[in-house]
Formats: sequence, C-alpha cells, structure tokens
Amino acid sequence: PDPDAVPDTASALLNFDGISYAKGASALRQLVAWLGEKDFLAGINTHFARHRFGNATLADFIDNLASATDRDVHAWAEQWLRTTGIDTLTAEIGAPDPTEPAGPPANGNGQSWALTVTRDGSRPHRITVGAYDHALNTQAGPGHLALRDRFETDVPGDGTPTIRPGHRPALVVLNDGDLTYAKVRLDTASWDTVLTGLSGIPDALTRAVLWNTARDMVRDGDLHPATYLTTARTHLPYESDLALVQGVLTFAAGQIADRYVAPEDRPAALATLADLCRDLIRRTEDGSQPGLRLIAVRHFIDAATQPDTLRSWLDEGTVHGGPELDPELRWRILTRLAVLGATDEAAIATELAADPSATGREGAARCRAALPTPEAKAAAWDALFTDDTLSNYLFTATAQGFWQPGQEEVTGDYVSRFYPDAIALAARRGPAIAEAAGRYAFPAYAIDADSLATGARALEDPALIPALRRKLVDQLDDLRRALAVRTAATG
Repeated sequence: PDPDAVPDTASALLNFDGISYAKGASALRQLVAWLGEKDFLAGINTHFARHRFGNATLADFIDNLASATDRDVHAWAEQWLRTTGIDTLTAEIGAPDPTEPAGPPANGNGQSWALTVTRDGSRPHRITVGAYDHALNTQAGPGHLALRDRFETDVPGDGTPTIRPGHRPALVVLNDGDLTYAKVRLDTASWDTVLTGLSGIPDALTRAVLWNTARDMVRDGDLHPATYLTTARTHLPYESDLALVQGVLTFAAGQIADRYVAPEDRPAALATLADLCRDLIRRTEDGSQPGLRLIAVRHFIDAATQPDTLRSWLDEGTVHGGPELDPELRWRILTRLAVLGATDEAAIATELAADPSATGREGAARCRAALPTPEAKAAAWDALFTDDTLSNYLFTATAQGFWQPGQEEVTGDYVSRFYPDAIALAARRGPAIAEAAGRYAFPAYAIDADSLATGARALEDPALIPALRRKLVDQLDDLRRALAVRTAATG
C-alpha cells in the first residue's frame, strides 16, 4: 500500500509476509521474463546510474525500465503491483484450424498441434511452455518423459492458437520453468500423464510446478484429496529433490490428512503417509541419502497411529539403521506419543530432566498440552490465556500441542472460548503474543460451519487489535477453504 495510507507501525508490520517476499520475488522474476533480460538489465543500469548515492521511488524505477523497452511497463506495474489476487492459466490442446496455414512439419509427416491458453484474471504473462513425450528408451523405466520442445508465449495473446509441429505431446506444461505468478490448469490428457508419470519428468523445477498445480487443485476443490495422496504414494519414492519431498509430505500431512479429509477418512490417510515414509526409510538404509531419510523419519513419526515403533526408537535412542535420536527427534517422538495417549507426565518430566535446555522446556510444554485428557487441556488453556507468564516461545509450544486432530472430545468446548480469550489476551500482551495466538492457538481442526460462523462474528469485535485481526482473517479463509474442500470431496 501507499506509505501515506499506513496509519501506524502496528499496521506497517502486518504487511511483511509471504505476499511481500515470495510473491514479490515471483513478480520480479516475471518482470524479467516479460521484458526480456537484455532490456531489464539496461533499465536497471539506467536506474542505478540516475539515482546513485540517492533515494528513488517506485515511479522512478518504472520510468527507468520503460526507457529501455517498447513494452508498456507502466500498465504492467498497475496490473501487477496494484491489484490483488492470482490469475489462472488453462491449457487447451487441439488440432490446428484447417483454414489457417499449417506449421512446419516436425519429421516430414506434416503433423501439428494447437495450443490455446485462456486466462482467468487481468495480468499479462510471459510464460514458457514445455512439451513432453513418453521416452522411447525403455531402459529409462515406465512413465519416463522426455522434453521435446520448450517455447515462450504471451498471455493473453492475439487470439490465434499457437501451432507447433509434430504429434500431440503426452504432456503440455504451462509455466514450465516457473517464470510467472499464476495458477496453472492442464488439459485432461496432460493431467492423466502427470498422475502416471510425474516422477519420470527429468527436471526438478518442472516437477515442482506440477506438484504445486496438484496442490492448488486440491485447495480449489478440483482434485480429490485422496488422489493427491495416491500420487504422492506413487511418485515420492522416486523423487530425488529433498525440497519437493519435504513440501509434498508437509502438505499431505498438515493439510490433507489433518484438515481436508473427513474425520472418518483420516486413519486411511495417515496409513498411506506412514506406508510411504516407511518405504522411503527402507530405500535409504544404505546411508547414501541421509537428508531424505531424516525427512522420512520425521514424517513417519507425525503419521504414526500406533506407539510400538516410536517407543522402540525412543528406548534405543536410534532409528534402526540411523539416525541416532537428537533432542529434536526425541521430543518429536514424545509429542506424538502424547497425542496418542501413550505417554504420561512422568515420562515427560524424565525427558525434561535429561534435556533441561530451552528447547527441552518447549518440548515438554508441547507434550503436556498434547495429552488427550481434560486435565491436560484445562492446564494448557489456563497457561495460554489466563496466567500471562509464558514467554513467546513457551506460548507457541503450548499452543502447538493443544489442538490436535482426533481430540475433538476434549477440545470441542474450547473452540468458542478461543475468540474472546484471544482478543482479551492480545489487548493485554500486545502484537507479538497476538500473532502467536492467531497463528498457533487458533482451532484449525474444527472444520465446520458453526466454527466458521463463530470466527466471522468475532471479527466484528471492536476490541480486536490489528495483529490478531490479520491472523484471524487468514485463518478463517483457510478454514473456509478446508470446509469447501471437504464438501467438494463428499459431494
């Protein structure tokens, strides 16, 4: 927003988030692609030369970029920097219009295919499109895909389909290379190829674009959560990029298993995740991929529904075949055992005596709040919202332990209490605790219309400070989305 429109520092702090950084970096990357690297570098060199040893405004930056190109940079800035939301780009694949000139033959047979990209939104985009075929080399394994062609196109175009030579590819990927900030929707045949061949795509960035597409489709109710889990179970065992494995497992566990599937379907979702992680652990027994093994171990702990394996690891101080348990893994296991009702205060106290560090105190607070008993929840709630002596770190740890999917019998009465208690807490202790309360103490697993309505009414409370309001708006949007995904999945 315009700096003159920000009334105070509390409001200014609300604007530094993922939109500022992740989306900002993505918009800058798109600006380079849209202008072309040569013109972009010429524009910023002019900018630096004109304003060296001085200050410059956004308007100065846009003017300097505009001086190096024929493109309308001012219109780009208005559409990209002063509008909200996200565009959706959809691929439509077909045969060329017989009345149009044919494209050049790829291999002498005169075949060609046509791509039309439709846009739901208002921003201009310069994207790369990747065309992939099934690999002819059978030694590459089933589902392996090879890049045939990669080309750039502007969206929106001039209304004429892009004609490319050769037969229709098995997979056409919009935004291949992740040059723009937009959701992507593939044509039906390409999506079928993704479901069976995602792990066979050679470039990790392309795989990331497609995993993000799958995630967005789930969040928008266009892909059943169970299909995402099945795709993860099929392809993650062959994934070599650690960031992708971590990201997919985090979304599958934290959103799909914990929020998007119906409560009666959650045990099956957790079983799928545990089976997947067990497979990854088996595949890394030779010690060649310690990072992947650690990711698999962490997520196996979080997905476990039976305590036996976790108790064995904790008692022996190691995962069979490694790694040895450091304090982070020990507290992670003990927290999961607490959620399952498979440990008690005595075990938590013993672990804390062995690790009396700040991390140990946080782990103990998280474990105690996670115990599925009325007494444990009452004590945790009092510490969070009445006592006012918890540090920010201990507050966060206690809040992380309190709400657990599957513990609705002992946490249900606290859903409506959260809003008045959090509003009063924020007023007493200020923005930092307000942000922590909104992020970690929010009843995220109460996925129902009553919970959503209660939260919406709380937004009208005049005592709500800006830091808490911002977090509640975000959380209620996620809650609304989770409810819509559940409805779409069962409808």
